[in-house]
Formats: sequence, C-alpha cells, structure tokens
Amino acid sequence: MFGAFERKVAFRYLRARKGERFVSVIATFSLVGIALGVATLIIVMSVMNGFRQELLGRILGLNGHLAVSAPGPGGVRDYDSIAANIRALAGVASATPLVEGQVLLTSEAGGATGGIARGIKPEDLRARPLLAGNIRAGSLDRFEGDDAIMIGSRLAQKLGIGVGGKITVVSPQGRSTVIGTVPRLRAYTVVALFEAGMNEYDSSYVFLPLPAAQVYFQMKESVSQIEVFVHDPDNVRAVTREILNAPLPFPVRVLDWQNANSSFFAAVQVERNVMFLILTLIIVVAAFNIVSSLIMLVKDKGRDIAVLRTMGATRGAVMRIFLICGTSIGVLGTSIGFGLGLVFCLNIESIRQALQSLTGTQLFSPEVYFLTRLPAVVNPHEVVQVVLMGLGLSLLATLYPSWRAAKTDPVEALRNE
Repeated sequence: MFGAFERKVAFRYLRARKGERFVSVIATFSLVGIALGVATLIIVMSVMNGFRQELLGRILGLNGHLAVSAPGPGGVRDYDSIAANIRALAGVASATPLVEGQVLLTSEAGGATGGIARGIKPEDLRARPLLAGNIRAGSLDRFEGDDAIMIGSRLAQKLGIGVGGKITVVSPQGRSTVIGTVPRLRAYTVVALFEAGMNEYDSSYVFLPLPAAQVYFQMKESVSQIEVFVHDPDNVRAVTREILNAPLPFPVRVLDWQNANSSFFAAVQVERNVMFLILTLIIVVAAFNIVSSLIMLVKDKGRDIAVLRTMGATRGAVMRIFLICGTSIGVLGTSIGFGLGLVFCLNIESIRQALQSLTGTQLFSPEVYFLTRLPAVVNPHEVVQVVLMGLGLSLLATLYPSWRAAKTDPVEALRNE
C-alpha cells in the first residue's frame, strides 16, 4: 500500500530539522497525549473490572446467590429436609441453613460496635473458601460447642482482642422479666480470626456454631434462612423458579443476589461507562493535536509538495506520505500506551504501596472503597477496543490534512514561494 519512496519521504518529514522544531514539538505532544489516553483508559477499565469482580466474588462468596426464607415469622422449620430438597435441584451447588441477627459486640478491653451474628454448621463453614481459606489466627478445629465464635480481623482490632479473648454478644431483642424487658447477652471465646478482604465483612461479621446461635436467638427448631449457592450465578432466575415450583412443605420466599444488590452493581456500571466516555476525550484531544501538527507540516512543506508534483508524484502518493506521518504518531503512541497500561495494571498494588510510602498518605482506604487492596482485571476484549479506537482516531485525524496536501496546486505553491 505504501511504497518505499513514500515511506522514506514521510519519515524524513517526521525528523525535525532546523526551523521545524515547533511542528515536531506539537507532534511529540500528540504522541504523548495518545499514549497517556490509551494507558489511562486501559488502567481505569481494568480497575473498574477488578472492583466489580472482587466485590461480586466477596459478596457472593459470603452471602450466597439465593436466600430462601419463610414468608411469616418464626423462621424456616424442618430446614434440613428443605435444604436436602433444594440441593437435589438442577443447577444448585449447595444449600446451607443459617441463623442471622443484628447484635451489639463488646469486649473486655472496653470496645463496642454493632455487627451481624451468623450461626452456621461447622462443616458448612469449612466448605467456604472465602472464610476457611483466609484464617489469619486461630483454627476452625475449635469452632464447635456453645462457647466458640469466629470474628473478622478488623473487628478484632477495633475491639482490641485476639484469639482466646472474650467477646460479649448483646441482642436488641431482650427477654421479658418481672422488672421489664432485659437485653439478652452472652460471652463467647474467640477461636479464630478471618480476613475476607472486604472491610464491611471483616469489621462487622461474627460466626457462631449453628446450635449455639439457635439457642442465643431462641430459634431452637428453625433457622432464619437457607443460603443457596448455584453453579452459574448469572442463571439464578431459572433456579429461583425451580425452588418456587419444588414440592416443599410450605411456600417459601426467594431473594437472589441480583435483586438484593441491583442498585449497587448498577451504580458501578454507570460509573464505569461515564469514566470510559470522559477518558476517551483524552484520545480525542490528542487526535486533534495530530490534525494541527499535520496542517502546519503541510503548510511548511508546500514548496516540497510542489516540487514532488512537478517531478511526477501523483496526488495519491502525496496523500499517502502525510498519512504515514500522521498514522506513525498514532501507532507509536497507541503502542506505548498499550504497553504502559498493561505494565501498570500488572503492578498496580506495588505501585500503590510505593506511592503511599513516598507521600505518607493512604491512597486507598478500605473504609471508603470496601476492599483492602486495589484490584485490576485486564479484559482482552476491552483492551483491543481501546487500541483499535486509538488507531482509528489517529487515522481519521490524518485524512483531512493529507487530503489538503494532495490538493495542493504546484503552480500556486511555487508562485507563493
């Protein structure tokens, strides 16, 4: 498509000589702008993908894909047989009976905070990788009986306790006595500390053995809900229909993760789309810089174009020369941005730690962003789209200046000289 003569002339024009430094500076800014635009777009899209994937994995890893509960008060009775019927359905990976309630947590050191207490069978807890695979202190071997409790690592820091310490659980639903309603409270021994990687869970969730939780919440023959995990989280609606149509002892209410967290993930998606549009403007601005630099280059090389035309160069050849000039800037800038973006994404947590050490400030607060580390997941399809967009805008930016160069009348150009 491009001959050796056209490539040689184009690359000679790209090398700045005396008196042409200004045009070269504009071209350099165009290259830097495209590189920064492509790199920033790849980094931001990867971080947003990482946020969604990490949050989705942690939310679903702890809360399950479906929650099956009874429509009325009293909880779900005969929960073992109901859980067994649900496990037999197609697409269901597991069904776990749970007791859950809001409590006040206090420690011997004087700390106090609100939290959520969950009762779960020890074998079901050991089957959850997000919890069993992230034990930071203690052991799940002691998670049994009526005195054991497992808490998050950040909650332990907040209350100032560790493994072996005592934590008092206070329920807002008290018991009635002759002197009125008295809050229900009990002290438990911390047997393990977990760190799920999400600040909300690590600082507010505690786990009790299911029998102990049933006694504490006065639900000896029932549970709050049955938590269901499915093989395909995106296919929860089909599993919901199967559960509702299953021959269960009584009608149940089913809440899936899409309905429970719809507003949250919709906000993440909207923010992601807005960031994509805003950062695309960086590449657009850089493309306009290519237009201005090429127009100035065409203006500066008017006499050269006229001489080339009189020597037999066709309009197509002249147009291809300046197309090579413009697209070279775009291709080089996009390639640099592509490499820079991938390197940054692969080392983003190390870069964050280094910047925090240099500045002495916390750049990624877990209390604000929910996660304890900065995630980045590179989507190959999105990276290809960003690269193609950078190349496409660079090519479009070169068309008009190249067309103007090809339309140059050699007679008028030499007369003006």
